[in-house]
Order: sequence, then C-alpha cells, then structure tokens
Amino acid sequence: MNANKKLSSQWREDEAVSRFSLISPLLDDTLDEAKRIQLRSDIAERNGLSVRTLYRYEKAYHEGGFDGLKPRERGSTTALPDNFQSLLDEAIQLRREVPSRSVRKIIDILELEGKAAPGVLKRSTLQRHLADAGFSERHMRMYKDARKSSSKRFCKPHRMMMAQADIKYGCKLPIGNNNAMVQTYLSSILDDHSRLVLESTFYDNQEAPIVAETIKKAILRHGKMDAVYFDNGSQYVARQLRKSLAILGIRINFAPIKSGKSKGKIEKFHQVVDSYLDEARVKKIKTLEELNEYWQIFLEEYYHKKPHSGIREYYKGLGVAVPPGGITPLQEWNRDKRQLTFMDAGVVAKAFLNHEERLVDKGACISFHGQKYEAKPSLIGCKVNISYDPAALGIITVSYPGVEAFTAKPLDIGSYCDKTPTLPLSMQEAEAKTSRLLDALEKRRNENRQMKTDAISFSSYGKEASDV
Repeated sequence: MNANKKLSSQWREDEAVSRFSLISPLLDDTLDEAKRIQLRSDIAERNGLSVRTLYRYEKAYHEGGFDGLKPRERGSTTALPDNFQSLLDEAIQLRREVPSRSVRKIIDILELEGKAAPGVLKRSTLQRHLADAGFSERHMRMYKDARKSSSKRFCKPHRMMMAQADIKYGCKLPIGNNNAMVQTYLSSILDDHSRLVLESTFYDNQEAPIVAETIKKAILRHGKMDAVYFDNGSQYVARQLRKSLAILGIRINFAPIKSGKSKGKIEKFHQVVDSYLDEARVKKIKTLEELNEYWQIFLEEYYHKKPHSGIREYYKGLGVAVPPGGITPLQEWNRDKRQLTFMDAGVVAKAFLNHEERLVDKGACISFHGQKYEAKPSLIGCKVNISYDPAALGIITVSYPGVEAFTAKPLDIGSYCDKTPTLPLSMQEAEAKTSRLLDALEKRRNENRQMKTDAISFSSYGKEASDV
C-alpha cells in the first residue's frame, strides 16, 4: 500500500511539472491579452487539450503555486477491470495513430466500439498508465512542429527577464589520480539583457548537478529570473531541474534544435572564455581552484568592465544613442531600474534538493553513494524518502509518513557490536507486572461461581415459597 502511495505521489509531481511546462509561456507578464488568448489557443491545439483546461491550470498555479498544479489525491482506489491490460493496449494504439488524441477522446472511442463499458475507464487512471508506459501527451510531443519557429535574434528589454545557460569545455588539468589529465567544464548563466554573468564556475564533470548548482547560486546572488533559456542537452532537460524551477515559478524556454542564432549571446560569451583559457595556459594553471580564482578575476576586472558590442547593437536597433565609449555589462545591469526579486535562501535550497527512495535494512541503515547512514529502528523494512543537496552529499534528510523528518548520520562502526541498541518505545519490551491471562481466567471463574451461588439461592427460595 505504501509503495502505491509513493508511486501516486511521484506521478502527481511529474504531472505538475508537465502542466507547468504547458502554461509557462502564458505566465509572461509582458504579453498583452490578445496575444495571450492566441497563445493559449495554440498550446491547447498542439497538445490536444481544451482552452478551458489551460485556464484551469493557470488558475490553480496562481492560487497555489507549483503544489496547486498537482492532481488531487484520490480518496479511494477503484479496482481495475479484468481486461484493463487489453484496454491499455488499445489506448496506446489509438494514441500512436493520432498523437494529439486526448485521453477523454480515447475513452470515448473505446466505449463507442463496445470494448469498454461506459464509465468503467477513468480519465485519470488511464492517463497515469499511459504515462507509465511512455505514451503520455508529453512523450508524444516529440514530433516536429509543422510551423517553423523564428531564429531571429532577440534581447529582453530589462534585466532578469530571461537568463541563458550553457556548458563549455575548459582546459585539461593534472588533477586526476597520479596527476592524470582531467577535462574541465565551465557551467555559466548570464543575463539576457545586460550580458552580466550571473554565475560561472569550472568543474571536473558535466553532470546535471553542476547546472542546478550554477542556477541556484545565480538566484541566491542576483535574485529570481522570470525565465531561463536552455539548449536541449540532457543536463537541461533533466526532470529534477525542471521540477526545481517549476517550484520557484521560473519558466523554461528551449532553443530550437540546430539554431545557432537563437543562442548567439551565450556563444559570443564562449569566445570570451576561449580568450581566458589561452591566458590560463600561459599562466600554467595546474589546479581547479586556481582556474576558478583567475576566472573570477577575469570576469570582474575585464569582461564586466569592457564595452559590449551586443549592447550597442541593441540600442542602435531601437534608435537610441550610445555613448562613444560604449556600455559595459556592469553599467547596463546597474542602470536598469527593474527591481530584483530576492528569495529566501531556505526556499531556494529546498527547491533544489534531490529526492530518492531507499530501503531501511535490518540494521536500521540506508545506503547512499557507497556509505551507510543510520535511520530509525522503527523504519526497518520501510522505503523512505531521502532528500539531499548534490553539492553537500554528507547531509541527508530522511522522511516517512507519520514520522518527523530527521537528518541521517553516517554509520559509526565501532570495535564491538552493540548488544543493547536503543530501540523506540514501540519496539521495546515492556515489563509485565502480572499475568493478564491468569487474572482474566480468575475473574471469569469467580463470576461463574457467583452465578452458581445465586442460582442455588434462588432455587431454595422457590422451594420455601411453595411449601407455604
């Protein structure tokens, strides 16, 4: 039963992320109402939904944030029909034939064909099983859009309306075992309007956690951006990153595939990175710490204070005069009057936590990254949820329904076994003051004896009465 609840919770979160992805373009405050209505109609048509459904998702988000987009918990589970698997196979076939078919329409077809009795198939149930089988509306949205998207250059009118992020290969450093050369990678995010670098750090890997760490640092340092602009790399389409940004209300826009012009700002920035790497090689930098230290100096004292040609072109296109010396990213950032939206550090940190499930073994421990951590004896045999910051793997929070969340500590293996481990009160043996069974039997015997005595007394009384 607990496993079913966990699956249901996971599905609800995935569905909330999917719904946020659908409505995120509609949350742009710069859209006029006519454009928003047209965009809402286009999104509904592309995804086989009704405009009313999108209205409902928007209202739910405005009223309850990310949690408001989660489907409601079902009060009770309804048994699936005996032929549900064959009905699911038919539903998958109908979805494959026409990817835009809604779940409601699939159910209507199955009922009209007489394969499913009216009312037996529930939309939410079929939708969940289609998603588990890899045939959700999101999965089927991988076909090429018939309309070609524009690849024209763009620039947001104010800071933090959009931020662009990407990963670039750095130089190789002798930081591996026995001074082996290791490839480095630069994860960066910069403001679309001012070109100010919000966060940029070299790492020894290019896994998804470095992208999350980059964006989290940028938000903590400069505030929340309205939207982010990514390419379609695996690090940027990762479910955990999309969930984190959805929780914070940050929209995600993906660049069209093979559209270099649309990523012009970040590509131009990478040319600046190349010039720094040339200098780093001349400097003969040997450690990752040095590489990052000089990179921050380069950004602060050179890139941010050097006039940017892209800013000049932007204002030139608007017909606005630019000072002869040009405008630097730092100047453009500081002269923008748009207020920054700073968020509570705890809220941001919680949004970027990773979540996994672990089984508590017989020793009341869980395994994580090759290390044993102590849980609670009362959770032995249970699957618990663990949350952690990928940048601080030593701190793990364990949660389970009905149990207050706690921080798991690394298992301390001593020289001897603990023959008397501390157990929760519910698992400890209770000292018996008496035998409740024998006491109950004694009470019953006394009651039976009393009943016999009363019966004899009544019999004697009846005999005496008849003699009179």
